[in-house]
Amino acid sequence: MQAIFVMGGLLALIMFGVPIAVALGATAIISYVLAGEMQALTMLAQRMFSASSGFTLLAIPFFILAGSLMNTGGITDRIFRFAHALVGHFTGGLAQVNVMGSLIFSGMSGTAVGDAAGMGQVEIKAMTDAGFPARFSAAVTAASATIGPVFPPSVPMVIFGGLTGVSVVQLFIAGIIPGLVLTAALMIAVWVVSRRRGYPVERRASLRELRESFMGALLPILAPVVIIGGMASGLFTPTEGGVVAVCYCLVLGMFVYKEIRLSDLPGVLWNTLQHSIRVLFIIASAGFLTWFLVHKRIPDAMIQGVMSLSTVPWEITALIILVLIAIGLFLEGVAVIIITVPIFMPIVTQIGMDPVQFGMLMVMCSMIGLLTPPVGILLFAVSGVSGVKVGEIVAELWPMLVAIVIVTLMVAYWPAVSLWLPRTLL
Repeated sequence: MQAIFVMGGLLALIMFGVPIAVALGATAIISYVLAGEMQALTMLAQRMFSASSGFTLLAIPFFILAGSLMNTGGITDRIFRFAHALVGHFTGGLAQVNVMGSLIFSGMSGTAVGDAAGMGQVEIKAMTDAGFPARFSAAVTAASATIGPVFPPSVPMVIFGGLTGVSVVQLFIAGIIPGLVLTAALMIAVWVVSRRRGYPVERRASLRELRESFMGALLPILAPVVIIGGMASGLFTPTEGGVVAVCYCLVLGMFVYKEIRLSDLPGVLWNTLQHSIRVLFIIASAGFLTWFLVHKRIPDAMIQGVMSLSTVPWEITALIILVLIAIGLFLEGVAVIIITVPIFMPIVTQIGMDPVQFGMLMVMCSMIGLLTPPVGILLFAVSGVSGVKVGEIVAELWPMLVAIVIVTLMVAYWPAVSLWLPRTLL
C-alpha cells in the first residue's frame, strides 16, 4: 500500500509540472511527514550528499563535457561526413546516415540528449534539405540518439555501476554488441519505411571520398578504442576514463582541428555545468527517496509480491520490463534506474540473471522511456532542435520504437548478447 501511495504521489507531482528532481525530494519528505517520522528529515542533506558523491559518479560531468567539446570542436561535422560516405547510398539515404552518425558519436559522448542536441542539428537540417519530411527527420534523430547510452561510454551505466558496485568496465564492454545490434535494428526500420515511401537516396561515394572522409573522422572513431581499451587494460578507472575523453576531445578541437578557441570554453563549461547539475540533482533527490523506500522495507514487500505472481524466470523478467517501461512513461531514465535498482536487484539475483545483463536491460528500458510521452525527454529535446511538435514526432516514431523493443527483448532473454564479450575479454 505504501508503495502505491509513494509512486502515486510522485506521478501526481510530475503530472502537475513539478520538475522531476523536486518531485522526487518532495515525495520523500511528504512520505516521512505522513509516516510521523519528522526526525528523519534531519538526514535529508546527508543522504542527498551521500547519493551523489560517489567516486564513480565523477565520470558523469566529464563525459558530458566531452560531448559538449565534440559539438563545439568540429568533430560532429566530420563524423557526419564519414557516415554519409559510408551508408548514404543505402535505401533511406540520409536517414541511414543519421543512425550511423549517432553510433560513431556515441563512442565519445555517452548521453542521448547530448547526441540529439549535437548531431541532431546537423542531421535534421541535412535531411530536410534533401527532401525528407521534418517530422520523419526528427523521429529518426530521436530514435538514433538512444544508441548513445547503450554503446560505451555511457552515463546511465556509470550510474548503475555506482549504485550496485557492478564493474563499470564490464558494463561498458557489455554495451558494445547491444549497441551494434540496436544500430542495425534501427537501420532496418529506416529501410522499411524509406522503401515504402520512396525517400531519396544519396549517390554512392567514390573510394577516394570514402577514404578522405574516413581519415577526417579517424581520430574521433578511435576515441572509444582508447577509452574502453584503457579501462579494460587497467590503465585507468571509469572516472579517469572520463578525464581522458575530455582531454582527447579538447586536444582534437583546439590543436588538431583548431575549431575551439579559448573564448568558446566558458560557454562549453557553463552548458556542461547546467547539464551535470540537472543529472546529479536527480540522483541526490532520488537517493533520499530510495532511503525512505529501503527504510520502510518497501522493496522487500514488492519482491514478495512479484515472487507470489510467478516463480518462472522469464515471466518475472517480462513483468520487470513492463514495470520499467510503465515507470519510464513518467520519470526520466536516470530517476528510473536509481529508484528501481534497490527493488529489482534482489529479484533478478533470485532468478539467476547476471547483474551486468540486468544493467543493460535497465538501460534499454530507460531508452524506451526517453521516447514515450508524457515525459519523454528526447522528444522535447528533438522538438526544440527541429521545431516539430512532439505529437508529430511520436506519430512517426513507432517503427523505430518497435525495433528498440525487439533489441530490449534480445538483451533480456538472450544473455550472450550482453555477456559474451565481457566474459571473453575480461
